[in-house]
Amino acid sequence: MQPAVAATARELFVRVARKEGRSVAVLRAIDYGTECIVETEVSPPGAETAVRAGPYTFADARQATQFVTEAVEALMYLGCDIQAA
Repeated sequence: MQPAVAATARELFVRVARKEGRSVAVLRAIDYGTECIVETEVSPPGAETAVRAGPYTFADARQATQFVTEAVEALMYLGCDIQAA
């Protein structure tokens, strides 16, 4: 990534999913102006460290937000509590 692009990066939001008090996933959306990236960290049961999945690249903030919204809905269905960080 070029330094000029990184300078325009703007974090849109972060969502943290917890189950039984334990963090199971973190989703972070970042707008680079020409694209939006969703970075994720997932903590599998029994793992000592989180695993990075993605990053997932989208054309704009709307698409990235839709992706995160659907992921959050699935995590809620699985019994996770969601918090904005």
